[in-house]
Amino acid sequence: MREVVQVTQVVARSYDCDVLVVGGGIVGLSTAYAIGRATPGTRVTVLEKEPGPARHQTGRNSGVIHSGIYYRPGSLKARYAVRGAAEMVKFCAEYDIPHAVTGKLIVATDREELPRLHALAQRGRENGLTVRELCGAQIAEYEPEVDGLAALHVGTTGICDFGAVARRLAETSGAEIRYGARVVRVDRRPGRGVAVLTADGDIVRGRVLVNCAGLHCDEIARRTGDEPGARIVPFRGEYYELARPELVRGLVYPVPDPAFPFLGVHLTRGVDGGVHVGPNAVPALAREGYDWRTVCPRELGATLSWPGSWQLARRHWRYGTGELHRSLSKAAFARAVRRLLPAVREDDLVPTAAGVRAQAVLRDGTLADDFLIQEAPRAVHVLNAPSPAATASLPIGREIARRAMAQLTPEGR
Repeated sequence: MREVVQVTQVVARSYDCDVLVVGGGIVGLSTAYAIGRATPGTRVTVLEKEPGPARHQTGRNSGVIHSGIYYRPGSLKARYAVRGAAEMVKFCAEYDIPHAVTGKLIVATDREELPRLHALAQRGRENGLTVRELCGAQIAEYEPEVDGLAALHVGTTGICDFGAVARRLAETSGAEIRYGARVVRVDRRPGRGVAVLTADGDIVRGRVLVNCAGLHCDEIARRTGDEPGARIVPFRGEYYELARPELVRGLVYPVPDPAFPFLGVHLTRGVDGGVHVGPNAVPALAREGYDWRTVCPRELGATLSWPGSWQLARRHWRYGTGELHRSLSKAAFARAVRRLLPAVREDDLVPTAAGVRAQAVLRDGTLADDFLIQEAPRAVHVLNAPSPAATASLPIGREIARRAMAQLTPEGR
């Protein structure tokens, strides 16, 4: 009863809109931006629980504009990454956001990786990319300090400041953006749209809800009354900064393991001239668990109670053990880096900020491999949008906007 009284008291302070977006990361802001561009006059409100945009996945990654080489041809990731990379470069140039098209190397350091490297080249070409296959001696043309048996050069890969992109999207979207607005309750009723109660007691009413809550997207879906069929299992990616950045000219990646969605420890020269090394991938003990000390019992309990978490652990325990070892041992991390960059010493690695990947895991332990967007009455839920979502954010935003706006038409009511 006390909660009902509280809601009644704050009705006078409620905010009405056509589309209510939960989440002020790059995907939520791209959605607001796309709606503003496509249908000016549509009222959009974005609710972000942090005091500013891009505080989690968007602002805590290596800043790579991915080419789209890794992703299954025809998948949303492949189509949106290829298209989104070109659009992101254009957007950064238009708004004077720091960026560069650097190209990158994907390097095989073991003979067992050579067939996978060749298959990756074929996949890149199927996705419409120009890929140059290099023998070991040719690697030095791009990266003199890198060692390998063979490599691919992908020219369309770039770097940018995704945090700056998100801020510019917020400024130009035309949306009302409310920071410090953490969603605690969602009420959806037939014919009455969606009402959201925030932690500070405000009620925001929208005709359609768009859930771009990233690390908390499955929770928002369930609060809306929809079962997402997957749970977010957070994986922390730990980074180092290279004390001798002159060792690396651009971007250097290993050949990825096709059984796992992570790309392995790589080296990335950022727009600031520094070189990021990482990330690894270890289970986080909270949705926003950026170190081992951060533990949220409720969120950890939800992860452990999801059957898919245990299936995933059984399937990939060997891989996970290696990642944990590299997390706890700087020496082990350095050995992994030396496979690509033999000159690296342990004291060249300086700890820097970590990120957390919002990875959707299905009930059977399968990792959601593609972007996952689920529609429900008066709601659109973005349930899996890790990397390359930042790269692909502009076309993803248009797709989400299209689905949301379809629910505003007479046919969608």
